[in-house]
Amino acid sequence: MAILSCTSFHFNVSSSASGSQSKYSAQSVRALPIRIITVGKKRSPGVQLLVDEYIGKLKHYCPVDDIQLRSNPRNARDVRAQVDDEDMAAMNLMKSDDWVVMMDEHGLDIGSEQMADLVADAGNTGASRLSFCIGGPYGHGQRIRKRANKSIRLSSMVLNHQIALLVLIEQLYRSWTILKGQNYHH
Repeated sequence: MAILSCTSFHFNVSSSASGSQSKYSAQSVRALPIRIITVGKKRSPGVQLLVDEYIGKLKHYCPVDDIQLRSNPRNARDVRAQVDDEDMAAMNLMKSDDWVVMMDEHGLDIGSEQMADLVADAGNTGASRLSFCIGGPYGHGQRIRKRANKSIRLSSMVLNHQIALLVLIEQLYRSWTILKGQNYHH
């Protein structure tokens, strides 16, 4: 299986009093299909309602797949075995030409404009899909860590997988409104 090499992107981290803009604002951007892979327990109905709402909004910009993987699929008692099983299940959902973003509490801390840049930059990599991975209760395994093209964090605080998903999907929608110059983001 071919693995894409890690591509380095530089984010504009400067901002003015009125806020910074994406380097792609008002430019044509290649819209990659998005796949969001989340490891965890069954979602609450309220969370699922919000996820569905934002996926509906996102689908105006690009195709979106929302994939839920069961935490600890083989009921392993050992944490390392649990993480390895979740890691393998997530890796089996990725293609060799996916551009993979791992959500991780130790990842790069970026703002909304930089997230928009990340979405646009991924469209320039030659990848066929942009995959976001939200790990289970013990995080990601080594395969995803090695495979990820980028590691970002959504907050300085640790978030459970349901809240992380809501934050991620709202930020993806916000990214597209930034890229399209729409009024959602101010």
